[in-house]
Amino acid sequence: MGKAASRRAGVGRVRRATFSASCQPRYLSLIANLGKLDPLQRWGGNRKEDDIVKQTRGRLGVGIVLTASLLMGAGCGGTGKTFYLDLQQKQAAAQYMEPEPVRIVIETFEDRRLEKNRLGLRTHLWGGVTYFNVAGERAGDVIAQALADRLKTRGWKDQAWTVRVASSGAATNLNDADIVISGQLLDFSANAKSRLFSTVVTTSSKMVITARNIGDQSSTIRGVEGAQYDTVVWFSEDDVQQLLAATLKDGIDRFLDDTKIEQKALRPAR
Repeated sequence: MGKAASRRAGVGRVRRATFSASCQPRYLSLIANLGKLDPLQRWGGNRKEDDIVKQTRGRLGVGIVLTASLLMGAGCGGTGKTFYLDLQQKQAAAQYMEPEPVRIVIETFEDRRLEKNRLGLRTHLWGGVTYFNVAGERAGDVIAQALADRLKTRGWKDQAWTVRVASSGAATNLNDADIVISGQLLDFSANAKSRLFSTVVTTSSKMVITARNIGDQSSTIRGVEGAQYDTVVWFSEDDVQQLLAATLKDGIDRFLDDTKIEQKALRPAR
């Protein structure tokens, strides 16, 4: 269902059209005095009554349309279709500085999730599901590319670094690298559950990132995990895509905060 909510909570309120209690004395007064009014007054009273009825019908019509739209958005049954999420984000470039002479190679992350064929699913209010997966269907490739894109624009020390992504399945030529980054993807998921007038979207990520320093053969290992959720009124697949991309970005931010580059090697920041 759709759009109006904060990340932590969202509430959709439908205004129900009802006859106001304040209108009842008005109707009674009109009926009681109808016979006492001359034709001109009676015409004026009828006109006021017609205006009240029109206003009430208009409010009722808006309420019915809004309620029907919400129910349609929440209630369309799932057909088992898969939506592919593009998690590549436009990176804000840092002020240009000559990249440090450190060659970084990022290998495809090993996908160790129990469910590798999809990220998750949306359960619909009236039954059925739709599925989510990353574009290209290889989550390990997506993670590696997202990390590389980030380092190329705004990495450690808030500057760009020389980075390339190794071909999936190909052995890395250690003579062309100072640091080789690889990882294990333990969790990377996105789910949505529709209910009356809202949909709850949840995402989570858990990975272990390993950096091998070729110069001294040392290694730095960091575990990164996180989760986010959002409640929306008007749901679209973009809600899932944006939330999962934000979860991935948050994990990369934490990795960069926890590490540093020193003498062509990746070390713990503290």
